[in-house]
Order: sequence, then C-alpha cells, then structure tokens
Amino acid sequence: MQEPADRIIDHYERHARAWDADRRRAAWNDKPWHDRFLAALPSAARILDLGCGSGSPVARYMVERGFQVTGVDSSPTLISLCRQRLPGQEWTVADMRSLQLSRRFDGVLAWDSFFHLRPDDQRRMFAVFARHAAPSAVLMFNSGPAPGEAVGEYRGDPLYHASLSADEYRALIGGIGFEIIAHAVEDWRTGGGRTVWLTQARPACG
Repeated sequence: MQEPADRIIDHYERHARAWDADRRRAAWNDKPWHDRFLAALPSAARILDLGCGSGSPVARYMVERGFQVTGVDSSPTLISLCRQRLPGQEWTVADMRSLQLSRRFDGVLAWDSFFHLRPDDQRRMFAVFARHAAPSAVLMFNSGPAPGEAVGEYRGDPLYHASLSADEYRALIGGIGFEIIAHAVEDWRTGGGRTVWLTQARPACG
C-alpha cells in the first residue's frame, strides 16, 4: 500500500471535481493574505501559482486584478478547469518539485499545496522558488504551525501534511536571499487558521 505522502497527486486527481465544488462553496477566509501578496507586487506582475487547483477563487481574483498567471498543478482535471475558466492565462500539468520553466516571475505562490510535500521535498522546493523568482520577487506559502507530519482525510481518503520548524523555514528563506515581510501562526482572523509566510527577495547589492 502506498504511503499517504505518495498518494497526494492521485488524491487530488481522483477528487478534483468534488474539491473544486467544495472550494467554490466555502467562504474565502484567507483572502486578506492574497491581498497582501498582490499589494507587494507591481501592476500587471507575472505570478507563478504552484498548486493552483481549479483556479477559483485565487487565480481568478489575481487575473481580475490585472495580473498575469502561470498556474501549475499535478491534476489534469484541475488544470482543465483552469483552462476553461481563464483561457487567457497559462496552465501546466506538472509536479512542482521538478519544475523548470526557464523563466522568472515577479510573484511565486504556493498556497495550500506546499504543505502536502514531505519534509525533504519542502527543503528542496526552495531551490525551485529561487530558480523561478525575478529580482525583488515576492514569495508566499503556508506551512504547518510546528514541525512534524500529520494525516487528515478528505472524503474518506487519507490526506498528508508536513511541516518543518519555524527556525528552519527562516533559514531556508534567508538561504535563497529572501526576507520575511509578514508571518503568522494559525491565523484565524485573516487566514482561516493557516500558518503563513510572506517574503520578498532582497535587493541585489551594488
């Protein structure tokens, strides 16, 4: 039997349409963090959305605000929904862990996706973030509140989550030349209980 961590891609493809319907019905309780992310970007910025899901509500909102979105998700069904809803943007079926798009973005977002990766994969993702980040890029992701692994469930299927420690995230963020703009642990007021990291690349010296 596969470990829950190895079943994430199959999980989201299998439940793609149900997940999309549930997400669109639910209150968008983390919108203030997306507003902060967008406020830190220049107008018409290019955004890389890692684990974009079905594009609703987050990618749709970014497009409505005039941003250019390149969405990446491992689920072909979710990407097909993005293409139907937002045909003027770029949508790619891919595993974020091995992503190499050969271009850089003003904003990089890994929302409700990064925390499904194993701890070692999370560590390696910082090289992926850096590879796709333009100078002064803004990066936002969410994690767990404390180090460890947990298995929840969605529609009766196990759903894996993992987190590193806050100190390790700080070191990894600094290691790719970013600094923390804002951070909250289990933000129930504006983040739906999420632990959020909003960061930006440091200006180049000289």
